[in-house]
Amino acid sequence: MFPSTSPETGRDPWADGAPDGPAGPAGGPAPEPRPAPADDAGNRRERGPRRFRKGGQPRRSEDDDVEPDEEPIEPVEVRRPLSLTVAGFAALLGVGLVLGAQTAGPGHRLPFAIIVFGVQLLFVLAWTMAMRPPALLLVALTSGVVAAAADVAAVQTDVAGLAPLGFVALGGFLLGVLGQLVRRVDRVRVTDSLGTTLLIVVGVVAFATLITLSRIPAGTQAITVCLVATGVALTVARLTDAVLAWPRLAPQVPRGAAGVVVGAMVGTLTSALLGSYLVGFTPTSAALIGLVTAATAVLADLAVGYAEAGRLMAGEPPTMWIARHMQGPLGGFALAAPAAYAMCVLFL
Repeated sequence: MFPSTSPETGRDPWADGAPDGPAGPAGGPAPEPRPAPADDAGNRRERGPRRFRKGGQPRRSEDDDVEPDEEPIEPVEVRRPLSLTVAGFAALLGVGLVLGAQTAGPGHRLPFAIIVFGVQLLFVLAWTMAMRPPALLLVALTSGVVAAAADVAAVQTDVAGLAPLGFVALGGFLLGVLGQLVRRVDRVRVTDSLGTTLLIVVGVVAFATLITLSRIPAGTQAITVCLVATGVALTVARLTDAVLAWPRLAPQVPRGAAGVVVGAMVGTLTSALLGSYLVGFTPTSAALIGLVTAATAVLADLAVGYAEAGRLMAGEPPTMWIARHMQGPLGGFALAAPAAYAMCVLFL
């Protein structure tokens, strides 16, 4: 059927047992001997991939270095005298602001403004010394000027509101940044100082919201409830840390979760008790605004402790002792002041 197909097609040309491989010329040189199996295995052991165990992990060679285990972090010691001292400072700060708010009245805001200005100066001193911005003196002077301007705006404006304080804060921030740009030495680190300058300027302006709050109806009673709750929360939190700093939130921070929770709860309870005696409040409404301000204050105080631990872990030298430990309560009251204003405007 296929006459063109050769009868030898399909036969194995090496059927007689000749070795595989390309046909060479007759009488040519003999092929070179292959290397011994041991050498081939040795080369493959050097160049080939590592064998895997049944679990999927590569077999460790004897020359691999064994990684040392990480050393456990020693928790920072909680110093009880220090916690008691900070608790006393928080209590005195709260009492001073509450008593100053009682002196405020229609057309008679100057004594309260002077007390607030003194607290603002303490805030500037503590936070600039603790955070150490590049142009420390310039930031401190600018913040002091912003504090005075914010107090004047809170007292002298026709309508009590936060808009004048916002303009003062923005102007003070721009002034501080421009002052650092002018100096060649501080120009290199101006990016690092933006956050610090903004934080200090906003903090001093936040205290001025207490003066604005005293000018609206039920503002003085709201200041009393909120600042009492804040002072009690910060004091109880620090006293609890002196007795039982447990459970530790972080080994590097000498604070315990029990102090944060108990402080916020006791501050809320105190505000509810005050609400049952003050005109215009009920225990429920007073407990609500007291809870917000107390929780805000204790969390701000805790955040200051984390920030200080981060600076120490980064290798920065420790700052002035008294400034570091005044920073937490001052930051708590600074953050609680606008929270009190917001809660009073929204719920009262």
